[in-house]
Amino acid sequence: MARAVRGIGLQYQETVQSLHDGVEGDTEPLVYDVAEVLADNFVGALDGPYAVEPGTRSLLERLMAGHPLTSHGNYGEEFGFMPLEETNAVRRHLPFTQEIQSPWYGDHLFFGYPASTYMWSSPVPFSSVEVERMAGRAARLQDLFKVPVMHENPFYYAPFPGSHLAEAEFTSELVRKSGTYLLLDLHNVYSNSVNFKDTYDRWQYLRTIPLDKVLQVHLAGGQWIDGWYHDLHNGAVPGPVWEMLDFVLKEARNLQLVVLEVQGPAHTARSRAVDASWRKMIREDLARARSAWTAIRGAI
Repeated sequence: MARAVRGIGLQYQETVQSLHDGVEGDTEPLVYDVAEVLADNFVGALDGPYAVEPGTRSLLERLMAGHPLTSHGNYGEEFGFMPLEETNAVRRHLPFTQEIQSPWYGDHLFFGYPASTYMWSSPVPFSSVEVERMAGRAARLQDLFKVPVMHENPFYYAPFPGSHLAEAEFTSELVRKSGTYLLLDLHNVYSNSVNFKDTYDRWQYLRTIPLDKVLQVHLAGGQWIDGWYHDLHNGAVPGPVWEMLDFVLKEARNLQLVVLEVQGPAHTARSRAVDASWRKMIREDLARARSAWTAIRGAI
């Protein structure tokens, strides 16, 4: 049975694992209510017999003993063209979600092909045709998972060719037709708004999407490299993201969880090195998120 979650969360993956127990010069604990875990770090290979990789089970059980867990995927491939039952989302992420008793499953609005599992920042075409195609798959996926399926809005380097709808319009129509939900990544909204400032307005985005469908929010920080702002999860949460969080906390009546993502070094060698300052940054952003929640919604 899925466990109820509420409050402030921390995404648990390689960087956070290395920081969780402290680093030299900083042993103050990280305080959070829920751990969001990336399914891809724990599931077994598709050509193997294990839904959960045996080598990761002890860590998974330690996490489950310490916090409620939620399930998040990066490479589910559910919006590509292979049969849904053959995708990583169904074959591996579904049993993982059940294993950790997650109340929902979140994944990106990414495009997937059987020839490649690397779909990072590859958004689907924002088109009417894709709304129809994806809505059926999304509804079926939610039926299989038997918990809410949340779509995470993507950070991208360019809109997919053939897009004729604004992202917010596409996303709104998708959840309306499928009956699914939203994982609102505010840093992705911010990143797209600064990189595509002539065509992407973050406040219009928030006022267009159905906020009552938002169950979870992601916070993160990024980095400017060669004139482009990258969603590297390697910096403090920017001021405009905090402003958007206040708005969403007031307007998204079904919001249950605000999760901080920190990952930078896993993406690029140009990201800052992990040291005590990282842990301080994480601790301060978690505390600020809790203060924002408490000020608007009361104690967790």
